[in-house]
Amino acid sequence: MNEEADAEVSTVEGGGTLLDGKTVMITGAARGLGRACAIAFADRGGDLVLLDVGDGIPEVPYPLGTSGQLAHTAALCEERGAAVLALEADVRDGQAVATATQRALDRFGTVDVLINNAGIAAPSGKPVYEITEDEWSLMLDIDLSGAWRMTKVVAPVMIGQRSGSIVNVSSTAGLVGYRHFAGYVAAKHGLIGLTKAAALDYAPHGVRVNALCPGSVRDDPVVEGRMLSEIARSLDVSVDDHEKIFVQAQPMNALIEPSDVAGAALWLAGDDSPQVTGSVITVDGGFTAR
Repeated sequence: MNEEADAEVSTVEGGGTLLDGKTVMITGAARGLGRACAIAFADRGGDLVLLDVGDGIPEVPYPLGTSGQLAHTAALCEERGAAVLALEADVRDGQAVATATQRALDRFGTVDVLINNAGIAAPSGKPVYEITEDEWSLMLDIDLSGAWRMTKVVAPVMIGQRSGSIVNVSSTAGLVGYRHFAGYVAAKHGLIGLTKAAALDYAPHGVRVNALCPGSVRDDPVVEGRMLSEIARSLDVSVDDHEKIFVQAQPMNALIEPSDVAGAALWLAGDDSPQVTGSVITVDGGFTAR
């Protein structure tokens, strides 16, 4: 990677939350928001456990993060001085999640931050009555139950140390409806409900749980994001023009950058937000303020 690209991928510059000595686990870390968060946390001194499925899922109609992309994310973080453990794990598999967490504990001794970022945007693009049983189940299994499985195995570690921060990456689709995306909307609304309930469960133990709701995030080629283009494809929007079309719905007349979301995740994860729990933080340029 050249110096210009390397500078662009460094998501948070100067000051801010320091994470020296803290271990951060991120799901969906191979690319997109997962990679942006990983690099931001590496820049702040965190050690990283990076998880991704590392392969495609036949029912998902677009390529998911690959093992090579996961390795590239790990290399970018190591260049920044982070100790990194990169593991392939499917958040639909409770045993795989438990094994990955144990490997993280064997390597680092603790998990201080969990970023539940793994998710899919499709199969979508159809009205409720056309969604199949399998399509509905797949969307909820990854986008909602995946975060529950991760929380189920990581939260006891945090309870034992009486500290920790869990950040669930939801969406504006967790706050409002979108036509022809019922499964995604239901999963992301459910993730906010899970966030609030878990925050109350774990507050007595010093563990915080919050949700991030990004708006339309630009498909930055440096982090290899493609979520917005896949949503556009599901809506039969021209992929060549999709960013211009999505910008029209943004009050601030700009798409959200991956660094915007990573910066919010850093704040929620670190010691600068000690009394913030059960909160839903939007990073959407004012989209849901209307």
